[in-house]
Amino acid sequence: MEFCTHLSMDYKERSYGGGRIYRDMIEQAVLADRSGFDAVSVTEHHLVNLGMMPATLMSVVKLAAHTQKVKIITAVAVLPLHDMRSYAGEVIVADIFTEGRMILGVGRGAYAFEMERFGVPMDVTREKFDESLDVLTTLLREEEVAWKGKYYNFDALTVMPRPCRRGGPDMLMAALHPEAIYHSTKRGFHILTTPLHGDRAHLVAQVDAFRRARDEMGEAGAHLTLMLSRAAFVTRSEKDRRQKVELANDFFARFDNVYTGPGIVDAGMARVLPRKQTLAELEQNLLICTPQEMTDKLGEYADLGIDRVSLTMNFGASQADTLESTRAVAEEVIPHFRSTSMKKTAELV
Repeated sequence: MEFCTHLSMDYKERSYGGGRIYRDMIEQAVLADRSGFDAVSVTEHHLVNLGMMPATLMSVVKLAAHTQKVKIITAVAVLPLHDMRSYAGEVIVADIFTEGRMILGVGRGAYAFEMERFGVPMDVTREKFDESLDVLTTLLREEEVAWKGKYYNFDALTVMPRPCRRGGPDMLMAALHPEAIYHSTKRGFHILTTPLHGDRAHLVAQVDAFRRARDEMGEAGAHLTLMLSRAAFVTRSEKDRRQKVELANDFFARFDNVYTGPGIVDAGMARVLPRKQTLAELEQNLLICTPQEMTDKLGEYADLGIDRVSLTMNFGASQADTLESTRAVAEEVIPHFRSTSMKKTAELV
């Protein structure tokens, strides 16, 4: 099982500043690259301080310039907010500038607040996303593309430059429901999912949907991977654990507001609203724990067949604490999974 660190750009205080938060992002990515993480990821969000990244492809190129090995994943780019005719060209250039390290993760958008202010209400995001995805993949794969649809209608054109890789970069689909995971896998996409507040049975159903689709595809699906997103943090004491759980609760109080709640945002700052989930329930759901406890919990994911786990450690802790947690994962957690893989390889030899 490989490891990704999700560089979710979030600040609670406006005074922290965009320049400082993006310098933090680069420092975290450099550490992940040097310490054994397989990937880093960034997400696209506009108009709010929660996951604050309105220029995803630009950040991907910047991160590539400061790192050597890690894959750089857009997790995710919100297709309904872009015109695929221009976006396809931007994707190709980003793939060139990252020298093939970019994985293009895509989704339909999660925050009604931002989608509606761009004129894309949530009740149309699904169908606009579906058509946008079809247009994008066709423009990357073929020359002289003409289109007649509900959201796109254009005469024949060719996106330039052409992709260096056939069909463009590897693509990853964000999907939560098992049925959506199954159909997205069958279309040839890598998958990003999370159980959110769901129980283990829901996670097993998600994994089973992916594996069933990949198995049905045979050799054509053998390369496809499943990435699981989880909030996590390494702690060394009960006091530290409680503090990080409280920070996570504050983060999810803002997240719930814009994801499933009323979307109350004050001059770009998502408001903290009361949550139904208790602190004890939240702690049970997250990976905020000692390195050994995290290893044990992640072992269950490896046993299920998860290919990559994406750890979100950016939910309010200081930069120093976030870097220390990243180091701890790299030094005390990842080696357990790498050594298992190496042992199996040695046995085969």
